[in-house]
Amino acid sequence: MSAVLEPVEARLEPLDATLLEQLLPIEQHAYPHPWTRGNFMDALRSGYHARVLLAGGELLGYYVAMQGVDEVHLLNITVAPEYQRQGWGRVMLDALALWARGLGAQWLWLEVRLSNTRAIAIYESHGYRRVGLRKAYYPAGHGQREDAVVMSLRL
Repeated sequence: MSAVLEPVEARLEPLDATLLEQLLPIEQHAYPHPWTRGNFMDALRSGYHARVLLAGGELLGYYVAMQGVDEVHLLNITVAPEYQRQGWGRVMLDALALWARGLGAQWLWLEVRLSNTRAIAIYESHGYRRVGLRKAYYPAGHGQREDAVVMSLRL
């Protein structure tokens, strides 16, 4: 079930460790194989570009991206399940592209589970193109692995 926000200003802020208590339950609810606190802490210690999307007191979503040479790699983007299908993922993708362009990056890269057709459709509607497949990239439970679609966006 979607939660509908009254009109309120949404804002992106840096992710810091104090927000993990609010963020981790969303991550755990959104994914069968969620990032751990350690994964997020490693990303923060590494200086990755990590942002949370807030509206009022609500955490709507977040993303983590890593800067490379002339490129940015999106590592995690999540919209809280109750706020999905409201355009917040697109807001964060736009913010990420704007930040990456400001760095002079030429490309945005990401991987997405082959089974995540909804996310693939969102990325494609945002201009990302499928450029490859990583075999057995993601854990899939019961000792299985799932392929990842590699996608890129030319900035």
